[in-house]
Amino acid sequence: GAVRLGLMARNIYELPPQKVTFRLYNSYAKTGRGHGTDKGLLAGVLGFSVDDTRIKNIFESKEAKQFEYNFEFLEDFNRHPNAVDFIFEGKHNMTICGDSIGAGEIRIKRIDNFIVDLSGEYTTLVLIYKDRPGVLSKVSGLIQNEHVNIASVNSDRSARGEEASMIVCLDG
Repeated sequence: GAVRLGLMARNIYELPPQKVTFRLYNSYAKTGRGHGTDKGLLAGVLGFSVDDTRIKNIFESKEAKQFEYNFEFLEDFNRHPNAVDFIFEGKHNMTICGDSIGAGEIRIKRIDNFIVDLSGEYTTLVLIYKDRPGVLSKVSGLIQNEHVNIASVNSDRSARGEEASMIVCLDG
């Protein structure tokens, strides 16, 4: 789950970070070092696959020297027992919050201030844009023109006319 969370966060952020802070909560915080959760999270952000044997020694790898990173271990009973925040700093700053829900399954719950629900099961478009009429229609029209089916759409906005998000899960 930790590697998959890191990979998903990496794919959402897309840019090479200058720094990543990993905030582990609750049982992730208590057992994170002993169970290798910290290694898995970093390995995922670096793009390692879940079965990569280099994860065991990730902190000594040349890849781990690509950017600065640190781990914080916290308790917050309002969060899932295996919750983590990825705080990316670089050309753009972004916070991605996710949970490891068991058996390797994950959920991304928040991107910056936007509530999302991403499992990684579908090819997904994550759009952040200025809220204005017609954006949802235009995006769905572009997808339809490519003969791709939309599995689900979730949109959110901070305020009318301000920053908005659209999460579009696709069947292909």
